[in-house]
Amino acid sequence: MAGSTHSVNNQVPPLVGYDVFSADRALTAAVERHLDPGLRDEVLGELSALGRTSGSAQVQEWGAQANENPPRLHTHDRYGHRVDEVEFHPSWHRLLGKGVSAGLTAAWDRPAGHLRRAAAFLVWTQVEAGNGCPLSMTHAAVPALRTDPDLAAEWEPRLTSMVYDRELRPAHLKAGALFGMGMTEKQGGSDVRANTTSARPLAEDGTYELTGHKWFCSAPMSDGFLVLAQAPGGLTCFLVPRVLADGTRNVFLLQRLKDKLGNRSNASAEVEFDGTWARRVGEEGRGVRTIIEMVAATRLDCVLGSAGLMRQAVAQAVHHCTYREVFGGKLVDKPLMRNVLADLAIESEAATTLALRLAAACDDGGEQERALLRIAVPAAKYWVTKRCPPVAVEAAECLGGNGYVEESGLPRLVRESPLNSIWEGAGNVQALDVLRALQREPGAFDAYLREVGQARGADHRLDAAIKNLLTELADLEGVEGRARRLAERLALVLQGSLLVRFAPPQVADAFCAARLGGDGGAAFGTLPPSLDLASVVERARPVT
Repeated sequence: MAGSTHSVNNQVPPLVGYDVFSADRALTAAVERHLDPGLRDEVLGELSALGRTSGSAQVQEWGAQANENPPRLHTHDRYGHRVDEVEFHPSWHRLLGKGVSAGLTAAWDRPAGHLRRAAAFLVWTQVEAGNGCPLSMTHAAVPALRTDPDLAAEWEPRLTSMVYDRELRPAHLKAGALFGMGMTEKQGGSDVRANTTSARPLAEDGTYELTGHKWFCSAPMSDGFLVLAQAPGGLTCFLVPRVLADGTRNVFLLQRLKDKLGNRSNASAEVEFDGTWARRVGEEGRGVRTIIEMVAATRLDCVLGSAGLMRQAVAQAVHHCTYREVFGGKLVDKPLMRNVLADLAIESEAATTLALRLAAACDDGGEQERALLRIAVPAAKYWVTKRCPPVAVEAAECLGGNGYVEESGLPRLVRESPLNSIWEGAGNVQALDVLRALQREPGAFDAYLREVGQARGADHRLDAAIKNLLTELADLEGVEGRARRLAERLALVLQGSLLVRFAPPQVADAFCAARLGGDGGAAFGTLPPSLDLASVVERARPVT
């Protein structure tokens, strides 16, 4: 029983029971902008349904339960037989089933498939980011498998299925399948060409026996995995099924699960191969080229995932400050807090706008759009994922001490926030990939300039930033040491050009002033006070 002095007031109602998609003005605007009008009602209805699911109390509770009950490794059964299985909390399976049924692995053959999936992935990330890993891997495996038409014909219908089947059994007996990936080894990390796992050809054409290990194997309970190994002809891509066609388990020895900072609901394993059966994907010696399309797709998902985490952090912060009263008024109306919230909001909107533009380019498939993706994806992956941790931390601070308490949900966002910057190549890997695109593929930079050039003349700060970028690129002396700077500027200029063209003037004005014009500090909350910050914050407020 509460004491007589314990009356609860000035506490914020939970952000629950709302449409996560429709409450995000930046996201809904981006989807409508890139969507064929003939698909509008279908896609918006689909995304709104997922948004309501994501914002429901039940599904948010599933997310908390999956995070609080990490997966458990079982290497042997009670009799001493090797089983190599990972046990997940029931909420993990509920979430994964919802994600699959929402089409998060079914982009490749649907109208506007990448755009609608990107928006859905950004929404679903806000529930629990961990289950995004197998969803992303499964989605991204399709272009790699398409290098072998026979494999694609066999596996693609399973991977793009909207049915979740959690049982470990032969893939041909399942209505849907999931994929994982294993590229890195303990001695090589990002330098996958240093891999030592060997692949010995077997009698049946295209089949091999693998011996070696993977230091990080994503989603180890998946039905199949794309891995890299050294074949007689060099580094090659292989498909490793978890269960063989005759029903026996493939040799897939789980050594341990990683104890990670965040992403606690998802299993990441160390795995050993010892006579493991595998099927070659693509040609011998062309493993990196075969798997590169998968890498590109997962890098875009890193951008989308970070955009989703930022959006949820900002939504929670604005929601809190809208209800919380302090010093005789609403916290959201205090000039300094309004500045902080507006600064966070423009960062979130810039990330969302860029991510959806790249997804739309994937749907287009034209030469110009492919060239743009070649440079824009690594630049966006570098910059957007780098911005996620400071956004999450600042948003938590907006809640004060409440934001440091697990029940608020903000600590989970903070722990999750660094992952996408590390996943699929950390910052230096992305920056160096941007350099490769600049040096080896001039068409990529030409496509980039055509894209940002569409906003020329609309804002003097953007025009100056484009000019400065060209000056920077004119001098490539010691360019590797400046690779991060270049990647950052490329991403910021692209974000600025998109906001100038498509965002409300107050959002574009704030972004260009602080991010391109130098009229902002190193910390959030340092926007020029002359801007229309109240409108920026109101746009970011989740309408429940």
